[in-house]
Amino acid sequence: MTPLRIFILAILFFILYRLLFGSRKRQKVTDTHSKGQKTVPQDTLVEDPVCHSYVPKRQAIQAVKDGETFYFCSDKCCKTFLEEQGEGR
Repeated sequence: MTPLRIFILAILFFILYRLLFGSRKRQKVTDTHSKGQKTVPQDTLVEDPVCHSYVPKRQAIQAVKDGETFYFCSDKCCKTFLEEQGEGR
């Protein structure tokens, strides 16, 4: 056999190996997702009523007004909201 044939056969065996054993690894990953394992979101985003930016709920500043909880991105937005609500009534 010539070195060129050996090289071509080696490449073909490598491709065959990757097709047979490389696809099994991918199936294992997809099988874990299809077995009903649910991913739980880490945190939900809430909208700031003043500047309308979205903030992770755990990091947001909370204020309760008339039994309703509001979430803010900063102390400044919280104070602005509470002042506007106080003036409106």
